[in-house]
Amino acid sequence: MTDCLIVGAGPVGLTMAAELARYGVGVRLIDRAPHATETSKALVVWSRTLELMDRMGCSQAFLEAGLRAPGASIRGGGRTLGHPRFDTIASAYNFALMIPQRDTERLLAAHARAFGVEVERQVELIGFTEACDGVEARLRHANGYEETVQAPWLLGCDGAHSAVRHGLGLAFTGSAQGDDWLLTDVRLDGPGAPPPDEIATYLHRDGPCVIFPIPNGRARVVATVGKTEAGHARPDPTLAEVQALVDRRAGGDIRVSDPVWLTNFRINERKVSEYRRGRVFLAGDAAHIHSPAGGQGMNTGMQDAVNLAWKLAMVIRGMAGEGLLDSYSPERSAVGDLVLRNAGRLTDLATLSNPAAQFARNLALRFLLGLHAVRDRIATTMSEIEIAYRESPLSHGPGAGARWPPEAYAGLPPGAGGESRFVLYAADMRRGAALTRRFPRLLEPAPRPSPERSDLVIVRPDGYVALAAREAAWDDAERYLSTLARADERGTGAIS
Repeated sequence: MTDCLIVGAGPVGLTMAAELARYGVGVRLIDRAPHATETSKALVVWSRTLELMDRMGCSQAFLEAGLRAPGASIRGGGRTLGHPRFDTIASAYNFALMIPQRDTERLLAAHARAFGVEVERQVELIGFTEACDGVEARLRHANGYEETVQAPWLLGCDGAHSAVRHGLGLAFTGSAQGDDWLLTDVRLDGPGAPPPDEIATYLHRDGPCVIFPIPNGRARVVATVGKTEAGHARPDPTLAEVQALVDRRAGGDIRVSDPVWLTNFRINERKVSEYRRGRVFLAGDAAHIHSPAGGQGMNTGMQDAVNLAWKLAMVIRGMAGEGLLDSYSPERSAVGDLVLRNAGRLTDLATLSNPAAQFARNLALRFLLGLHAVRDRIATTMSEIEIAYRESPLSHGPGAGARWPPEAYAGLPPGAGGESRFVLYAADMRRGAALTRRFPRLLEPAPRPSPERSDLVIVRPDGYVALAAREAAWDDAERYLSTLARADERGTGAIS
């Protein structure tokens, strides 16, 4: 049975499908493209995404395929301005994992396949209508055959030109950054080449140039190349043009060769105001697109999918009331706003054109990047481990909404395995066991020890704190759980 029709089989759709299937939800995953992504596209998997992959069960495959970058360098005005480091990130994954999107999709597709999910290619969503109990979707296959599909839920993970978003009629508001950008994947040689595990940024008077390491001895070069008149598409760059640009902005002594991808792109910053309308949800680029500065676009989208999947699984399997889904849009829309704002600021800072502003920027960066606190803040922001849901309708009590530190798990990550359940942490294990018996569908069967003797904490299946209270507040915990699922007269925690 198809509980969820997922449109779009990029990293977001594949994550959504694998997570729902892991929790026993029937999914159908379609994509209009004839094959998976063949280029590198999104390159970075950050710490928080890798932590979520732990509970998904696929982090090891990514670690084996990727390249670990422990830090970055920022250069400008002929000198090194600073060396942000990632090894200070408070996570077991204190690095940027560099892995081409084609490999990310390959690994996620294999992971989804382990749960019985196969991508249906060259199948396009051409329209849908919503009823009170589901969605009727019209699909077109490669041979022209059209079918009508009934599904309780429709999930749009179909990118910036989302057919699902267009079908909802949602405005995708924002703007385009004026510059054209060059992108190429090449080999780098020569005494001036940055270390093969370092993200190197060169701030030049003509514009920034950034070099990202890629596994197997390759690197990506990204740089601004000025503005193009409207209606006149810029031709793809040549290797000679790339070499000239790198010579000028990176100080020479770097040879570029063996290109496998030469293209141009423009930065768009757009977002919907709501991620849900009735039984239809948006995730990833279908809901938000922004500057690639910081490399957080794909990570944010995959985290959208994880957030929605456990909630849908609990509702579909009768473990929680449908009101649980009301938290998805406010939680992830706030994160989308944050990522848009941070990426936009980084882009604006890197693309300053006024010489006096460039000089002041470089001077400030050299001072600030010399401070441990600033370098640590940069690393923490990039890693996304401080993303929190403090304003969420699911968050209650001081500290609620924050990421529960992995060192406090006292077992497998919450949400690991085949059941989407909250985890209770308590010092009074007897009372904790009584509460888990009262809500067996919402809570993991056995309470876990609280790291603080006075704390009573309920952690969500995605590892964020839902409720934080003192041990005396058992009534608060029971009331909180009762809002998610009404206990029947026998106290079994069943949804009535």
